[in-house]
Amino acid sequence: MVTAADPEETRTSVWLTARPAAPARRRSEAPSGLDRERITAATVRLLDAEGLGRFSMRRLAAELGVTAMSLYWYVDTKHDLLELALDRALGELALPAAPDPKPEALPESPPETGPEAGPGTGPAAWPGRLRVLACGYRKLLVAHPWVAPLTAAYPNIGPHARAFDAALQRLLDATGLAEARRTGAHLAVSYFLHGCGGAARRLPERDFRLALDVLIAGIGGVGGVGGIGGVAGSAAKTA
Repeated sequence: MVTAADPEETRTSVWLTARPAAPARRRSEAPSGLDRERITAATVRLLDAEGLGRFSMRRLAAELGVTAMSLYWYVDTKHDLLELALDRALGELALPAAPDPKPEALPESPPETGPEAGPGTGPAAWPGRLRVLACGYRKLLVAHPWVAPLTAAYPNIGPHARAFDAALQRLLDATGLAEARRTGAHLAVSYFLHGCGGAARRLPERDFRLALDVLIAGIGGVGGVGGIGGVAGSAAKTA
């Protein structure tokens, strides 16, 4: 549900619907200077400024200086537009580079960023890359509070969402876990990241990082490549 006022309805994701092109004569009647990219960018700005609860096609049209009906040349519904805005926001997230395919061990302490960082403890190791990805996602949720509820409301299968999912899968491939356990780890990380969406602004950074360390230690423990030592080390450093 996007808002409490939205009724239950069956709809198809904008990413699964091929929108037929308008006839040439009708395309010439479309508002000048307007396109889907510009409309989506304005939607993100408006959602950031006023929130999801106040968003409407009329308000967006006023922001763009056009009529509300003119927006429907480019999107069929408000839901389609919100899906487009969601994926555009996810595109701001910096994704880690593809890791070394060789499985890596869980470090005994959190990753260091200084010149003395050793093998398996720097950001090149899978736990370090997972921390960077998770913290980046949390910052995205803080910057765009409307992303969390839209992620729960829509399939979230746009190109940037799929790129994020693929990046997470590459990280987990580097753990050396068996396929079935990688699937479970993928679900655990996804639920963790989406679950902290509503609390992103309230949860202290230290608590978030400690919870993330527990999750990473659990993934390592399932694979027999690490234990709770990394979490203890992190708690000691941040205490």
